[in-house]
Amino acid sequence: MKALIAMSGGVDSSVAAYLMRERGYECIGTTMRLYENDMIGEDLFGTCCSVKDTEDARSVAESLGMEYRIIHYEGEFRDQVIEPFAAAYEHACTPNPCIECNRRLKFTALLDKMEEWGCEKLVTGHYARIERDEQSGRYLLKKAVDASKDQSYVLYMMSQKLLERTVFPLGELQKNRVRDIAGEHSFVNAGKHDSQDICFVPDGDYVGFLQRYRQRVYPEGNFVDRNGTVLGRHKGIVCYTIGQRKGLGIAAQHPWYVTEIRPETNEVVLGENEDLFSDHLVADRINLISTDRIRGEMRVKARIRYRHKEQNATVIQNGEDRLEVFFDEPQRAITPGQAVVLYDRDVVVGGGTIL
Repeated sequence: MKALIAMSGGVDSSVAAYLMRERGYECIGTTMRLYENDMIGEDLFGTCCSVKDTEDARSVAESLGMEYRIIHYEGEFRDQVIEPFAAAYEHACTPNPCIECNRRLKFTALLDKMEEWGCEKLVTGHYARIERDEQSGRYLLKKAVDASKDQSYVLYMMSQKLLERTVFPLGELQKNRVRDIAGEHSFVNAGKHDSQDICFVPDGDYVGFLQRYRQRVYPEGNFVDRNGTVLGRHKGIVCYTIGQRKGLGIAAQHPWYVTEIRPETNEVVLGENEDLFSDHLVADRINLISTDRIRGEMRVKARIRYRHKEQNATVIQNGEDRLEVFFDEPQRAITPGQAVVLYDRDVVVGGGTIL
């Protein structure tokens, strides 16, 4: 059996490769080259997809006696991830580019390469689990054993075909055990820090990235309250997200929060903290995993951000590509562009993009 190992240069994918070799697979390691310096206007050293990451991945592959290949997807990444990222902010949404990269590019492209190169399995270092439900015949995506590292939220878009062909070797392991394995085998990245930021915005300054990428300065406009009263001037709608309090530059007797962004009028609406709470959301671009369709009302736990604590809710499917989620308790700063992911205990039911 042959397996294609997606190697980022980090410790997780390196240990995933090792574990697959231990299972008797013939492995091919590959790193996706997604962008160059001139695409993002930043030095790539030390970030995901950097030259150093490629060197680390190659080193681990060689130490394991694996073939290693670099594949280039710079154009596809620009068109399918970076461009939608910029457009989302310009249309008052807050995107999750990791989910979009998984949805639009990484898994799809790697599945094609896996088949082209004669491999049976696609392997990544994600912390999640895949099981087959014998009763329904469907493949299930489940949370990782290490709850602190669980990445099921960013994987809700996986199809049944992908789940059937993919292996997550780290899903049953604690992170400290993964580092121990890397140290035991003297991997060069055994002590390497986990990547935290958006890979193409390594300094965390997404506004600066947007200005460099678009080669423009976004126009100023008015801060207004919900009645339309002008409260001050903002620096461009891309500078703000729902729930933001800091950096508004508004002098007031009580805190202001961003409650709405209106690209059509170039206005940012400010309100009080209680204005941020809602018990209802609508999502589209849905993907269901544990079932082919939600019939009637379904009780779930729902997460509206990656680090958001799951909340009790009821979900209804109102069309082929529309979910409505009703929370038992109002939630703060439900944000268009982010993903809502639904769980039944540790099983991912599915999810969608918040409208």
